[in-house]
Amino acid sequence: MVLTKRIIPCLDLKDGRVVKGTHFVDLRDAGDPVELAERYNEQGADEVVFLDITASKEQRGAILSVISRAADQLFLPLTVGGGIRTIDDIHQLLRAGADKVSINTSAIKDPSLISEGAIRFGNQCIVVAVDVRRSAAENPEATVIHLPDGTTCWYEVVIYGGSTPTGIDAVRWVKEAEERGAGEILLTSMETDGTKNGFDLAITAAVSDAVSIPVIASGGVGTLADFYDGVTAGKADACLAASVFHYGEFTVRDVKTYLAGRGVPVRL
Repeated sequence: MVLTKRIIPCLDLKDGRVVKGTHFVDLRDAGDPVELAERYNEQGADEVVFLDITASKEQRGAILSVISRAADQLFLPLTVGGGIRTIDDIHQLLRAGADKVSINTSAIKDPSLISEGAIRFGNQCIVVAVDVRRSAAENPEATVIHLPDGTTCWYEVVIYGGSTPTGIDAVRWVKEAEERGAGEILLTSMETDGTKNGFDLAITAAVSDAVSIPVIASGGVGTLADFYDGVTAGKADACLAASVFHYGEFTVRDVKTYLAGRGVPVRL
């Protein structure tokens, strides 16, 4: 059976509202998350990601009420990320109606959160989000990645929204995440995030080759061709994007029609 490639809009939430900004700065209100998600549902989105960017404990009630409303009104899988630190956090979100949770910094700080979450709720519920940045620092144990310009580097995992280096090699970390029970990898390269110059195909392909679970490419979409490159050269199973959808540059259906026209299997 040929697996279809998925197109996934991402909605950044603050206090239960969708916000738009650049690198979480200059945030502007962009509307009700359930209404926006419903629009993407009608356009044929395969899933929707809600990312709670101010996910302190005080705001947890806001995101839970959004998830509950979305689960009642939408008929597509819903992934929620941001501020998930404990098994109880995962349980609350799934109970509110999320289909999957995305864990990032907390998975690095406590990798047992992946394994415990997978055992308790099933691998399919646990998405490990991995933010990476190119590094030229000496690291004999890291996986060497060949870049299009002929140079080489390795990719370091960064946490806290890309601000803090960890010294961890990205390829080794995604393998460990899979071994611990992650059902998917959501990969964002800080090199391309927000640039609209396309996905970072070198690391996307390397991660896709390193694991057998689905890889979602994220960070850098600017054109329809970028989606095609993500699932072909990048070997990703899905592509995630935010601003190109929010600003109406094209719809989810535009993307799928484009991909289908180039022989990529999608759900139309």
